[in-house]
Amino acid sequence: MGSSERKPCANNCGFFGTSEKLNLCSKCYKDLCLEEELASMKSVLCSAKPPSPAEPSQGTEGPSKPANRCGTCNKKVGLTGFVCKCGSTFCGVHRYPEKHKCTYDFKGEAREAIAKANPVVKGDKIDRF
Repeated sequence: MGSSERKPCANNCGFFGTSEKLNLCSKCYKDLCLEEELASMKSVLCSAKPPSPAEPSQGTEGPSKPANRCGTCNKKVGLTGFVCKCGSTFCGVHRYPEKHKCTYDFKGEAREAIAKANPVVKGDKIDRF
């Protein structure tokens, strides 16, 4: 890499950036990439269907609770958090539905899936003479 490609970092952090990294140094470019990834993750999480108001989630305490903390013990989970079907994020200890008093109806979903996969097959009645 020639010295003509190196320019001061666009964030004025004191390091040099390259045109491949939008004139940012490696640390600032990494931070920018992480912010973009978090923004895309938040948009995916926000577009997920929230639980119905008739069944409030036991694991969360409303929209003020951040998604990077366990819904039960409030422990920071970071990227290792488990997102349950009830819509909340949990740590490794509380990831199972029995551990966080999950309100999602797993049995109902399984019944519907079995009913769709196995329709009732009934033959015509035979007229006997």
